[in-house]
Amino acid sequence: MSDIPSDLIYTEEHEYLKPTDEAGVYLVGITDYAQGELGDVVFIELPETGASFNGMEIFGTIEAVKAVSDLYCPVQGEIVDINASLDDDPSLVNSDPYGEGWMIKLRLANEGDLDGLLTSDAYADHVG
Repeated sequence: MSDIPSDLIYTEEHEYLKPTDEAGVYLVGITDYAQGELGDVVFIELPETGASFNGMEIFGTIEAVKAVSDLYCPVQGEIVDINASLDDDPSLVNSDPYGEGWMIKLRLANEGDLDGLLTSDAYADHVG
């Protein structure tokens, strides 16, 4: 069974948003379920800090032994930081997806966009 923390917000495409100490800023990464489906992550391509994306726009790619997949920005916002640790150790996504394996720090353009995303219970139903 995949780990699905109750304090996070999820997308149907298997990204999560984790609140930070800064209002309107969230860490974004892929869920435990997604990393398990991908297998061993070997490379992650992330955007530049300062880039802006619309909701569900591709912000990067993740390459695993099994496949290459797109990464989707959960909601409209601006990248305020990226996890540079993933350059040297992309396997952090496998070992700690909700901690050291986060990918981008996103400043939301509109907090109301979160209303269209999934709770932990809804995400658990989605992945079965």
